[in-house]
Amino acid sequence: MKQFGNLYSQYYDLLYRDKNYIAEVNYIIKLIKENMDQPKTLLDMGCGTGKHAELLSDNGYIVHGIDISEDMLKIAKNRSKNKEDKLLFSNSNIQDLNLNKKFDVVVSLFHVMNYQNSDNELIKAFKVAKEHLKNDGIFIFDFWYGPAVLKDLPTIRIKRLINEKIRVTRIAEPVIYLDENTVDVNYDVFIEDIKSKMIIEKKEVHKMRYFFDDELDLISKKVGFKFKHKYEWMSKKNPDLNSWNVVWVLKN
Repeated sequence: MKQFGNLYSQYYDLLYRDKNYIAEVNYIIKLIKENMDQPKTLLDMGCGTGKHAELLSDNGYIVHGIDISEDMLKIAKNRSKNKEDKLLFSNSNIQDLNLNKKFDVVVSLFHVMNYQNSDNELIKAFKVAKEHLKNDGIFIFDFWYGPAVLKDLPTIRIKRLINEKIRVTRIAEPVIYLDENTVDVNYDVFIEDIKSKMIIEKKEVHKMRYFFDDELDLISKKVGFKFKHKYEWMSKKNPDLNSWNVVWVLKN
């Protein structure tokens, strides 16, 4: 995906420094423990810069993270120094992944599944998750929930951040395609080097597909998963019209 280039990886962690990775990992661990006995190994599909993977490893899991972006993986691999026995990263497109290993748990977090824009891409991603799971293993993924997206349509958002090296302004302008169940999030990003005052502009388009229960249920069954649970993200509530972010738990 072109949007995950070198420049993006440099300011990614700054953009999401307010994201509570610790709370999210604690939530995922709770879901895992409620659905499996003594899981040890975990595959993180679309691990980005590796924060979730690192924290899961710190909590005792042997974690393998994969991502399509070499630049993000450079950051992720810095997290695994002196932890190579419990934390490993490698480069792959989700659809092409074949590690010849089986895991107790597969996770795909921070809306990675929303980047699977077609039914074919989503089916392939689900098949890859299933092929990398042990018998009775579980697949956990989060996504944009269609009913809530249509009730509270995406709007223009501006985000401004700064650290000791760069100052970032990011403008997000969404365009929704109702016939495709997708949203093009058009980003205009301005990055200023604080020392030199040089400003770089970068444009990105993230095409995100939102999902409905019926289509996910159909694809899950087609691939051979058994449905276990669905919740509003970071809670145990049933998803409703206010649940923009939802998590599903499937069993192999």
